[in-house]
Amino acid sequence: MTPTTPLQPDLTGQVAVVTGAGRGIGKAIAQSLADRGALVLLAARTKAEIDSVTNDIRSRGGHAFAHVVDLARPGEITKLFDAIKRDHGRLDILINNAGIGRFGPTESFALTDWDAVFATNARGTFLCCQGALSIMRPQDRGYIINISSVVGFKGYPLQAAYTASKHAVMGLTKSIAAEIKDTNIRISAILPGGVETDMLAQARPDLVGTELLQPDDIAQAVLYLLSLSDRAAVDEIYIRRRHSSPF
Repeated sequence: MTPTTPLQPDLTGQVAVVTGAGRGIGKAIAQSLADRGALVLLAARTKAEIDSVTNDIRSRGGHAFAHVVDLARPGEITKLFDAIKRDHGRLDILINNAGIGRFGPTESFALTDWDAVFATNARGTFLCCQGALSIMRPQDRGYIINISSVVGFKGYPLQAAYTASKHAVMGLTKSIAAEIKDTNIRISAILPGGVETDMLAQARPDLVGTELLQPDDIAQAVLYLLSLSDRAAVDEIYIRRRHSSPF
């Protein structure tokens, strides 16, 4: 049998932003987009991490720039999208991947932790969508992909804040989809199950050592969405571990 390969969209000349691009899923997505010709703007809080990924992309002949951005700070998001307009004049792809987790029993969960999770995961995603749409609307094209989670429609113990924030991401995605349905802009959500990342090790230590998804699995789903024809719109993709319970 001839082995199959993922679809390989040609992204030459396109400008993409990936948040949370310094490690894990964001890093894998940024590298995949650059490998297919996109100019990738990496946004994350930790300069050393995004500098490392940027240098790796450039060493392979790709085009990338690092932007230190804390999505919990609205002013930094505004500066990012102002820089995109000034330096590139276009935006074709936004990957909202950045997120944080705080975990613990609901009855003793600190309000400061709740606010921190929502500031990044929900408000930060909202503001990035706003910034992207301010560029994509005038050009009447673009693709926004929000990296949600299985907890965007499920609930797990000790994850109330994180789960609620990802439900918020799904509501945001659905509302924007309705607003832009008559344009050439598209929006989708990817809802991964257990992916081998630092956050998963914190949230679900019971899954360590099991057959987990890898960041590249999520990057392949992003490439699939970007390879679709203009006739197709995908609302969401749920990716679970093969041996986990469905739905």
